[in-house]
Amino acid sequence: MDILQAILLALIQGITEFLPISSSAHLILPEEVLGWPVQGLAFTVAVHVGSLVAVILYFRKEVGNIATGGLRSLGGQWSEDGKLAWLLVLGTIPVGLAGLLFDDYIEAHLQTSQVIAYATLAGALLLFVAVRYGRGKREIADLTWKLVLIIGIAQATALFPGTSRSGITITAALLLGMNPISAAKFSFLLSIPVIALTGGWLAIQLTGDVDTDWLSIGIATLVSGISAYFCIHYFLVLIQRIGFMPFILYRLALGILLLSFF
Repeated sequence: MDILQAILLALIQGITEFLPISSSAHLILPEEVLGWPVQGLAFTVAVHVGSLVAVILYFRKEVGNIATGGLRSLGGQWSEDGKLAWLLVLGTIPVGLAGLLFDDYIEAHLQTSQVIAYATLAGALLLFVAVRYGRGKREIADLTWKLVLIIGIAQATALFPGTSRSGITITAALLLGMNPISAAKFSFLLSIPVIALTGGWLAIQLTGDVDTDWLSIGIATLVSGISAYFCIHYFLVLIQRIGFMPFILYRLALGILLLSFF
């Protein structure tokens, strides 16, 4: 891909990575409609790195406290931050196991426009139900290992293209009684180990590949990181003011568009 394509695809990835609207549903459009080349492995690693850096920088204080608390818990000094560190580990296990077991099958059989379209529509309906009936007041500090395990299992379903990792984890958190801001923040924190593991696994597969356009890769990393950082900020502002309904309506429209087009 050329520089312009790399910038636009990285921008799409950075914006949609943390919004409950599915990045795969958006990335399929340039490929199928405009005939752009499929993202290479190096490009995928690059945009993951950008997104990971963005979420760590945005929640740098929380991440620092969680990391410190987790390390101290190994020595028996437990705190709320230490508890949260292990809850994040627990919430990551289901998607890690599901990825090892089903990733090849999903890659071979479910990476289709129809699956992405139907998953986009289903995600919109589930989020609507969660917003309508999941009006809870739980904060992140109120999470238990059972609640986090349920959210983690929900996150594993994001392996299905079009589901949206952030969308399904926020939906599950809302249904379990979390308030919208806490649900979104926990989803973002839970993305850190998931993105790190995904990016690391892809990087291992990339080992030895020297046929890489490093200029495009560097630009893609920067663009995805900057766009993801601002996306996190304005998403939290937006849901605090008007809620999730714009994202629900957008997903419905996108799903219908994908079905009608493909």
